[in-house]
Amino acid sequence: MAQDLNANLDAYWMPFTANRQFKKAPRLLTRADGMYFTDDKGRQILDGIAGLWCVNAGHNRPKIVKAIQEQAAEMDFAPPFQMGHPKAFELAEKLVQLTPAGLNKVFYTNSGSESVDTALKMAIAYHRVRGEGARTRLIGRERGYHGVNFGGISVGGMVANRKMFGTMLGGVDHIRHTHDPARNAFSVGQPAHGAEFADDLEKLIALHDASTIAAVIVEPVAGSTGVLIPPQGYLQRLRQICDKHGILLIFDEVITGFGRTGNPFAAQTFGVTPDLMTVAKGLTNGCVPMGAVFATQNIYDAFMNGPEHLIEFFHGYTYSAHPLACAAALGTLETYADEGLLTRAAEMQGYFAECLHSLKGEPNVIDIRNIGLIGGVELTPLPGEPAKRAFNVFLDCWDKGLLVRTTGDTVALSPPLVIERPHIDRIIDTLRGALRRAA
Repeated sequence: MAQDLNANLDAYWMPFTANRQFKKAPRLLTRADGMYFTDDKGRQILDGIAGLWCVNAGHNRPKIVKAIQEQAAEMDFAPPFQMGHPKAFELAEKLVQLTPAGLNKVFYTNSGSESVDTALKMAIAYHRVRGEGARTRLIGRERGYHGVNFGGISVGGMVANRKMFGTMLGGVDHIRHTHDPARNAFSVGQPAHGAEFADDLEKLIALHDASTIAAVIVEPVAGSTGVLIPPQGYLQRLRQICDKHGILLIFDEVITGFGRTGNPFAAQTFGVTPDLMTVAKGLTNGCVPMGAVFATQNIYDAFMNGPEHLIEFFHGYTYSAHPLACAAALGTLETYADEGLLTRAAEMQGYFAECLHSLKGEPNVIDIRNIGLIGGVELTPLPGEPAKRAFNVFLDCWDKGLLVRTTGDTVALSPPLVIERPHIDRIIDTLRGALRRAA
């Protein structure tokens, strides 16, 4: 049923939003089910971005809803410091059955941003407890997105997320991004060229010395910067360099985790296992905020020294392993398993890629990138108005009943893993029309 929009919109300062534009023409979502949102006018909106890279199993899934409802009635909160509750341990056991071999310890957070800051602290503290306390430097990547906390924006490389906030963390450097349209434009899947970009890390090691570097953090697929797919051999090369110099490798899988690339985690898709891995989003299907860091046994064991009554790692959150979040995650994992969703992107990616790349030749399309059920369509910017062309496409798609995401002048797609071919057809047809109207 359509809802009358009489509420005052002024008090809410919206995140990552053009607030003035939005409040002149609000886009309000009121319900969600399966592949669709419903807006305040009663229109169905096809969800082309899984909410915000997170609703991997689709909306309003019965087992997740039931798990949250039952947990709220049973126990609303349990203190996570010096206490535990059964679902936190049950969930951790189920999660490590999905992770790459060796990543068998789980530390809970409440978001991707918190997961990143947690992993960075783990890395620095790990070297210290091993007697290498000089290893405090962190290496990120240009155009990387690692959330919005100070640690995440420091190792991140998206200029707009950094420029307003001062000097950030010290001792951080960046390797270059892998975007190389001159050689790799319109690649289907992993680009053939660019493994050598990983050798930037050797240059930074020569500059700073390995004895000062704690960790390197990258997204296996850089999502929020516009869907940058790792070149063939690139992640393997990063792993080799980190191993050579005793540096920890952190994968930020907040976007790629839980089936997005055709395996439970992108680490498995690309055959590279990090030392630490951050997740959130798809962990609970977006239903309750939750994140986690996966660590190796070796990292965990390094902290398990000293008197047993003392805290080994002085870090955590009031809502770590929140009972409702754990219940939601267990319901989510059950739903994934029931429907084979953690590998479904591998089944659908061929058709998705074929349809997505059919947009080559449409007005102002200068590159198309894809892996699993992730797609990016990069557009020529409007002269003097960066990001406006893609934003116009976003608004056009919204008017036609499709939700997409834009970052800069790239239109990003990451539909729920329950997507069927007719949904893909509609997404591409709607986007095609919007591109032509934006020409």
